[in-house]
Amino acid sequence: MSKEFEPSVVAFLCNWCSYAGADLAGTSRLKYPDNIRSIRVMCSGRVDPVFVLDALKEGIDGVLVAGCHPGDCHYQSGNYKTNRKMMLIKRLLADFNIDPDRLRFEYISASEGQKFADVVTEFVSTLKTIGPNPLKEEC
Repeated sequence: MSKEFEPSVVAFLCNWCSYAGADLAGTSRLKYPDNIRSIRVMCSGRVDPVFVLDALKEGIDGVLVAGCHPGDCHYQSGNYKTNRKMMLIKRLLADFNIDPDRLRFEYISASEGQKFADVVTEFVSTLKTIGPNPLKEEC
């Protein structure tokens, strides 16, 4: 009997919005996959591209980065910088023949617990379709 593939996900969540949204999802008892491991960062703009690449290199199947909505960043422009960085990382992943859909960037506010649960559920579903990280075998 073969076991269904369950992807591992690392989420970098902005302290002010996305982490609070994840907390709201939990306290509201919303259902979403437990494949996710959250890392709180003060701003999504502080997520270094190396963090994303290292996670994938270590065999994590997907990386979610979530920040404040445009115009709501506590650090003025951190989420705009993150958006640009994520587009560049996706292009880099494609150059290395790694599916760019293994990285997802979302704007999630503190009041969007349902959106957090929906994003995680959809991302895990996408990763199941893509399959295991090919770098996992090399670890």
